[in-house]
Amino acid sequence: MEGHMFECVNQAAVHEELEDETRRLCDVRPFCPMLKLVTRNCGRAERLLDSKIGVLIGKGLHELDALQDQEVKDFRSKMFRISEEKMQRVQLMTWSEWLQACFSPQLEPGGGATPVTDGVNDKQAEASLKVWPSTSPSELMEQALRKWLTTHGPEEEGRQAEQYVLRVSDKLEFLCGDHPLIQYKVQVRAGLFHGTELLCKPAVSSESSGRSEHVWNRTLEFDITVSDLPRMARLCFAVYAVMDKVKKQKSTKNAHINKYQTILIFLCPPDELEEMLNPIGTIQTNPYTENSTALHIHLPDYNPHPILFPPFDKVRTRGKKFHIELKEIMERDPLSQLCENEKDLIWTLRYDCMENFPQSLPKLLLSVKWSKHEDMAQLQALLQIWPKLSPRDALELLDFNYPDQYVREYAVGCLRDMSDEELSQYLLQLVQVLRYEPYYDCALTRFLLNRAQCNRNIGHFLFWHLRSEMHMPAVSVQFSLILEAYSRGSIPHIEVLKKQVEALSKLKSVNELIKLGTIKNARSKTKEAMLTKEAMMTCLRQSGYTETLSDLHSPLNPSVLLSGINVEKCRYMDSKMKPLWIVYNNKLLGGDTLGIIFKNGDDLRQDMLTLQILRLMDLLWKEANLDLRIVPYGCLATGDRSGLIEVVSSADTIANIQLTSSNVAAAAAFNKDALLNWLKEKNSGDALEKAIEEFTLSCAGYCVATYVLGIGDRHSDNIMVRSTGQLFHIDFGHILGNFKSKFGIKRERVPFILTHDFIHVIQQGKTGNTEKFGSFRNYCEQAYLILRRNGNLFITLFALMLTAGLPELTSVKDIQYLKDSLALGKTDDEALKQFRQKFDEALRESWTTKVNWMAHNVVKDNRS
Repeated sequence: MEGHMFECVNQAAVHEELEDETRRLCDVRPFCPMLKLVTRNCGRAERLLDSKIGVLIGKGLHELDALQDQEVKDFRSKMFRISEEKMQRVQLMTWSEWLQACFSPQLEPGGGATPVTDGVNDKQAEASLKVWPSTSPSELMEQALRKWLTTHGPEEEGRQAEQYVLRVSDKLEFLCGDHPLIQYKVQVRAGLFHGTELLCKPAVSSESSGRSEHVWNRTLEFDITVSDLPRMARLCFAVYAVMDKVKKQKSTKNAHINKYQTILIFLCPPDELEEMLNPIGTIQTNPYTENSTALHIHLPDYNPHPILFPPFDKVRTRGKKFHIELKEIMERDPLSQLCENEKDLIWTLRYDCMENFPQSLPKLLLSVKWSKHEDMAQLQALLQIWPKLSPRDALELLDFNYPDQYVREYAVGCLRDMSDEELSQYLLQLVQVLRYEPYYDCALTRFLLNRAQCNRNIGHFLFWHLRSEMHMPAVSVQFSLILEAYSRGSIPHIEVLKKQVEALSKLKSVNELIKLGTIKNARSKTKEAMLTKEAMMTCLRQSGYTETLSDLHSPLNPSVLLSGINVEKCRYMDSKMKPLWIVYNNKLLGGDTLGIIFKNGDDLRQDMLTLQILRLMDLLWKEANLDLRIVPYGCLATGDRSGLIEVVSSADTIANIQLTSSNVAAAAAFNKDALLNWLKEKNSGDALEKAIEEFTLSCAGYCVATYVLGIGDRHSDNIMVRSTGQLFHIDFGHILGNFKSKFGIKRERVPFILTHDFIHVIQQGKTGNTEKFGSFRNYCEQAYLILRRNGNLFITLFALMLTAGLPELTSVKDIQYLKDSLALGKTDDEALKQFRQKFDEALRESWTTKVNWMAHNVVKDNRS
C-alpha cells in the first residue's frame, strides 16, 4: 500500500489517481470498468493531498505537471512554498487563534500580500510564435507582447533609450488546410493595443491566394518605436478573406461567421475590419490545436538593445495651475468619452488632479499617451505619490482599459483597506478581472489568495467562483493554478469543499435520471410524473446518495449546515430543465426545513450578478438609513450551466395567490382583493399592519431596483410575497432593458411593475388613503436618489463583468441603459422629474401588466 495505488480514466477522460482509500467504490466513476495498479512516485501523504486537490478542483494535477510552461512552473513553485509556510504557522496556532483567523465575522485586513517585485517577468519572448485561434467566436487570434522590453528599471546616467521601429518580420504564413475559403484571397491585419486604445495605425499584409496555405514572406511595420511601447501592449491579429463586390453581395457576414467560427475566419466589409482586432480576447493558447488553423509569425530579436525607463525623481515636473474646466470633466460618469482637448488639459494639470481630484485617476490614465515613452515614465512616477483611493473608487482601475502593471498594483494596494464583508460584496467582479491579468503571478491573485486563506467565508466563495468556470478553456489553467494554491494553503478546508463537490455530482445524476424518465414517458403526463418522482425518491434513499448529501455545509451559505434530506418533501419542478427541489431537515434551525433548488442546464451567472447588485442596493439604502426590506436570496453558479438557488421560506407567487382566489384563470389577474385577503389570512391584528408596512417598503425597493436595472419578463410567477408581507422578485433572465417581445411588439410596456392590487394593499384596502400612497411614493424617490449618488459604482461593477460571457452583457452599449435609467449627467431635480414621469407611466399603463398576467395565468392553467 505504501508503494502502490490504483488509477483510472474518469468520465472526463482524465487520469484520476485513487489515492484516498476512504472513497466508496460507487463514487469512483471510471470511463471503463478497469483500475490500473501503478507505483507511487513520492511520499504517500503528498500523493494523497495531490489526489484530493485534483478531485476538488476538477482537474488532475498531473495535467499541470505536464504543461511545458515556465511561468506555470514558477507560479506553482512559489505558491507551494508560501502555502507550506502558511500551514506551518497554522499548526502553531491555538484553537482560539485558528477560529479567529478562519471564522471571524469582522476580521481586520491583514498585512497584505507578498511584496510586489519590480522588474519584468522571467518569461522570455520567443523569436518565432505560432498563434492558434481561439475556439470562441467572440475572441480573435491575438498574442500578448509579454517580454519586449527586457529591462524596466531606472535609466543609466547619461544614456539615451535606443529607438527601433517595431516590426513583425521575415515570414508570415497562414496554414488553412483543406478549407472552402481557399478560393478567396486572404489578408492578415495586425494592431497594437494598450487596453482598448489603438496605439498606431494597424498593419495590413498583401493579399494571398494559395490553395492549402498562404505565405506572405513580408514585414509588417508599425508607426511606433519599440522604446515607446507600453509594457502591457498587445499585438492582435485577424485573418480574413477578401472578396470582390459581386461575391460580397451574394454572401452575408453572419452566415460565414457561424459556419467557420471555430477557426475565426471573418468575412467582413472594410468598415468592420477594425472591430475584428479585439484586444479584450484572452491571451491563453487554444488547447485544441490538432485540427486548428495556425498563423505563423516571426519577431525580430531586440534583446541586444535594452529599453530603459528614466528614474522617477527625474520626471516629476509641476503641471500648470488649476483650471475651472477640470471640475466639470472629473464629475462625469465612467462611460463619458473624453475628447482630445480634454485629455490634453487633464494631462497638463495632472498634479492639480492629484491634489484636488484624486478620485479622477481613471480619467488621467485615459489621457496618457501610452505610445510615448516619456508620458509613461511621468505617469509611473506620479503613481508613487498619488493619494490612496477608497476601495470602491479603486475597483474601476482593474478594468481592461487599465492594463499597466503599476496601475493594477496601485489599485490592489487600495483594496487592502476593504473589510472582509466589503470584499465578499465585490468578489464576483474581482474573480472576473483575473482574466485581464497577463501573468499568473500578479498582485490581484496574491491579494485574493491571502484574504481567502485568512477568512474561510471568502475562501469558500473564491473557490466556487473559480471552479464554476473551470470548463472554459481561456481560464482553465489560470483558475486551476489559483485553486491549487488556495487548497495547499487551506488544507483543513479541502474535505469540507470536497463533500460539496461530491454532493453536487449526486444531484446532477438525479437530475439526469429525471430528464431521461420524462423523455421516455412523454406521452402520458400523469404516468410520467408518478413514475419519475418515484424513481427520484428511490435514488435519494440509496445509502450512497444519503451519506453524500447529508451533513454538508451549504455552498450557498457555508455557515448553514445541511443535516439530512427530507425525501418525502423533495420533488422536481415542471420546467424544461427539471430543476430539483431538495428539502433538508435542520437541527440548528429549531426543526425547520430548508430548501434549495438545483439547476442543471441553466446559466445562473446573470441571476447571480443581479442578486449581487440588489444586495449592494440594499446596503447603500441602509447606509442612508432607509431599510426597504429587500430579499436578496442566495444564488450560486457551481459549474457549466449548473448551480443552486435558495428557497425563500413561507412565500408564494402572485400567480398562485390570485389563482387560489378565483375559479376562472382569466379573471384571477383582475381580482384586486386577492393579495390583501391572502395577507389577512396569514396575519391578524397588529401583525397585519406590520405586514402591510413590510409590503409597502419592499414594493418601493423593487420598483426602483427593477427600473434602474431594466429587469424584464415580470409575469406573476416571477414576483413573490412572503407571509410576513415582503414582496420580492425572482428569475432575472432579462436585464438592462432587454424586454420580451412577440411579433415585434414589446409585451412589457411599463418601466416597472406597480399594479392596482399592489396599491390596494399599500392603501390598506381604503381607496382614499392617499397618505399611505404618498409615503410609498416618497420611499421610491428617496431610494432612486440614493442609487443615483452611487451610479459610477454600478457602472464599474457591470463593466468589470463584460468578459464573463453573460447573454445580455456583452459590450459597453449594454451598460448605457444604467446611465440612462439613473439619469447620470443630469441634476437631481432633472433626474427626479424624469423618475416621476416614469412612476406616473407605470400607474397609467398598469392595465397592460394585468392583461399580460391574465394571458400567463391562462397558459399556466392549460398546462396543468
